[in-house]
Amino acid sequence: MGNGHVLVADTKWPQGPRVQPRPGGGVTVVPSAEPAAAPVRAECHQGTCLALAPHPQGGFISGGDDGRVVYLPRGAAPTVLEHTTEEWITALAGHAEGGLAGGLAYAHGRTVHRHASGTASKIELPAPATALAFSPDGLVLAAAHNGGVTLWPCLGATRQLNWPGYHRALCWSPDGAYLVSAMQENALHGWRVSDGMDMEMSGYEGQPLSLSFAHDGRYLTTSGATRPVCWSFDPPGKSQQPTQCGIASKTPVTAVACHPRQPLIAAGYYNGAVLLCRPGSDDALFVKGSGEGAVNALAWSPDGQRLAFGNQGGLCGWVNLPDALFRTSGNPSPTTSEETAK
Repeated sequence: MGNGHVLVADTKWPQGPRVQPRPGGGVTVVPSAEPAAAPVRAECHQGTCLALAPHPQGGFISGGDDGRVVYLPRGAAPTVLEHTTEEWITALAGHAEGGLAGGLAYAHGRTVHRHASGTASKIELPAPATALAFSPDGLVLAAAHNGGVTLWPCLGATRQLNWPGYHRALCWSPDGAYLVSAMQENALHGWRVSDGMDMEMSGYEGQPLSLSFAHDGRYLTTSGATRPVCWSFDPPGKSQQPTQCGIASKTPVTAVACHPRQPLIAAGYYNGAVLLCRPGSDDALFVKGSGEGAVNALAWSPDGQRLAFGNQGGLCGWVNLPDALFRTSGNPSPTTSEETAK
């Protein structure tokens, strides 16, 4: 938050609203039996919280303009992991550890730090870092900056993916084969990681700063227009033009998040509205109406049962969305026991 606080809410709500199947088909919504637990506010920074990411061991890490990297474990007080007085902490990333893979990473200025399995290391970038993202397997850390992206594998030398422009956000495909960057120049640029093949994706009305791949990697959804924009990755370049879904708005889409198990897209708008839609369809289901400021954060729980949102007016919340609410053409992707426990 802008005041340096991190708001933590427990979205597990045993006595919350639920859906109950009807004998003749359809479902009935059963109201909540008791209120949800109140969120907890933790003071993490002496300034503004600029970045937030899951911690590999649970809880969260945050970075602020006070130069602090703070670990916020579940049910415990915040702990300062790093404090630099030189520059702001501009980007964070976390990934479950496994050997040398994963860990946590943060950046200030041109310096990127990575901590994994008790080992700390750092590199210098060609320009200040704007975004960090681990590959799905945690073996490679991508760092966006002006002029392209730097790939930092857990073993071996760094590698440059160069493309002119200011790169501001990153998204890996679920299989780690492709990396896409959102650019300030109202465009995307993608690379096939194996050989560095370039993919140009342009034509946006605004900056497409929110990116999300479908759970099966078949399409990439972005903000930057008055409807969610979907690019086919089945295979990449199959269609030179993207498609749009949901309903048109007078205000642009500012945040998107693909469901982790089903072909559903959550979209947040500049006017504060949040809706659900499907790729290739004009249908939409409103989750939240307009008001309270532009939506700047959307996130699904790993099992896809809950959707959280936040906006620039300081409003945040979540909604329960069990699978029984949606018609599907097939079974949703399986959820692991680890995901269910989160």
